[in-house]
Parts: sequence; structure tokens; C-alpha cells
Amino acid sequence: QVDLVESGGGLVQPGGSLSLSCQVSGTIIDIFAMGWYRQVPGQQRERVAHIATDFATYYVPSVKGRFFVSRDNTQRTVSLQMNNLKPEDTAAYYCNVISEKFPWGPGTQVNVSS
Repeated sequence: QVDLVESGGGLVQPGGSLSLSCQVSGTIIDIFAMGWYRQVPGQQRERVAHIATDFATYYVPSVKGRFFVSRDNTQRTVSLQMNNLKPEDTAAYYCNVISEKFPWGPGTQVNVSS
């Protein structure tokens, strides 16, 4: 059984930073491209960043230059450093492989507000 557990969310003022972490258990992650997703209530979940098996990274335009994804295959973790946060970044954040084939974890809530 594969489990994905996200952590690191919280309340931050606009312009602030947060570092999210995703711990994966039940599988190695070396062979998967890993993504970070976010979801606002009433909207579809969207992938905002992912990191390939060769460590190449991809970002949606709205977060490019502010978010940075990394991975540690040995620790089976995927991280998302979020800088210069904006109110529109408020969402629940999740990780998963980019095929989204594993059960979703509980997510971690990020609230950006003054």
C-alpha cells in the first residue's frame, strides 16, 4: 500500500514563504516523476509543479520563479519551496506521481492572507 503524507502548510502573509514536504511510503520513488498539486474547494485539482526522474523540473506559469520542487529518493520525500506567496496560492496542496495513480494523501492547507 502506497501512502502519501504532506506536511508544512500553514498561514502566511503575502510575500512570505513556506516549505512543504511529502513523505512517500510503500514504494520507491526513483522511477516516478513526482508532482505537487493544489485544490481550492469547488475547483479541480491542478498540478503546479513536477520533478522528473532525471531531476528536471516543470512549473505552471503562475508559480514559476516562486516555487521550487525537489526530491530525495533515498528519503522518499518530495519538497516544494514556496516563496513570495500570494493570496491566490491559498489551497490544499497534495503530492502524487504525475499519473496520479496512487491514493491521494490528506494534503496540507496553505492560507495566504494578511
